[in-house]
Amino acid sequence: MLKKITFMAAMFTGGAFGADAQDSTATSPLQISGSVDTYYKYDFSGTPNIPTSFASDQNSVSLGMIDLALKKTTGKASFVGELSFGPRGQAQSIPNADGVYDETTNSFHIQNLYVNYAFSDKFSMTAGYMGTFIGYEIISPVGNFNYSTSYLFTNGPFQNAGIKGTYAFSSKASLMVGLFNDWNVYHDFNGVSHIGAQLMVAPVEGWTAYFNFLSGRSDGAPGTGTIFDLTTAYQITSGFKLGLNAADYTVSNDNGGYSGVALYPQYAFNSSFSLGLRGEYFKYKDVAGEEQPDFKAITLSGNFKSGGLTFIPEIRFDKSSNDVFASGPSFAGSPNTSKASQFSLAVVYAF
Repeated sequence: MLKKITFMAAMFTGGAFGADAQDSTATSPLQISGSVDTYYKYDFSGTPNIPTSFASDQNSVSLGMIDLALKKTTGKASFVGELSFGPRGQAQSIPNADGVYDETTNSFHIQNLYVNYAFSDKFSMTAGYMGTFIGYEIISPVGNFNYSTSYLFTNGPFQNAGIKGTYAFSSKASLMVGLFNDWNVYHDFNGVSHIGAQLMVAPVEGWTAYFNFLSGRSDGAPGTGTIFDLTTAYQITSGFKLGLNAADYTVSNDNGGYSGVALYPQYAFNSSFSLGLRGEYFKYKDVAGEEQPDFKAITLSGNFKSGGLTFIPEIRFDKSSNDVFASGPSFAGSPNTSKASQFSLAVVYAF
């Protein structure tokens, strides 16, 4: 599902709008949810090769993470806290608790830590550290159909700390506006520096679209970075779903950025088996006239489900305009090539 419709976003929505129906002393039980995941991946070049996030170990049965999320609502107020343990949720999910990108230096990573207050059934405010509202894919494998991730996900924000207000005009339209820190940091070294917004529309049953905007100057950055992002999915039939993510990121003063689009057709043959494809085109923007590479990637994934367990076999093919992939193990001195491919098996359990 979309980033905004994953289990963490669903908990936020419940806190944002469902709380208003309660009186000021009503208290919900503490809710606990989360996931665990593990994987095997083999890159056909014999070396880790595709530079997107997670599942980076070569020819190894490896850990993803254990993810634990807590939520509680009291009257109109609620909180969400989410911690992850393991490579996917530590060094591979920036930043670590102490800001060092090395899983040996600490034992956990905060994915979400925020509070929410529903002033009415239409307006709520949220403050804290939140999974980003930009893009289609998320850190938790539970919220993604594919186990590997896109170039758009890897190069976009992971989290945004800040304060935001959301107003629901109706069940078919809402608007969020907020002030945020730099990307992926608990505290901002150059002060609250970004402004963001999200317009949600649901024109027909089964179709939801998010128009996202985020702009600001990060600490030490060569210019102001601005993202325009479209994330949408349409459940066309009971079995067929089509998703789309398109984004454009520009750093001012000709300092680069990226643009790209990813398409996600998925078909559920029954409640136990679904097949999905991710087709992506991604281009780094030229910097000061110096040409940067583009990437085309096709990923085919199956989802076999039994209760909370999902088994994900996946094969992926990537091609670049430049020779950026290794053709063999680095110790062998193999030349670079423009193509890469990998196969993976992942197991994800959600609770």
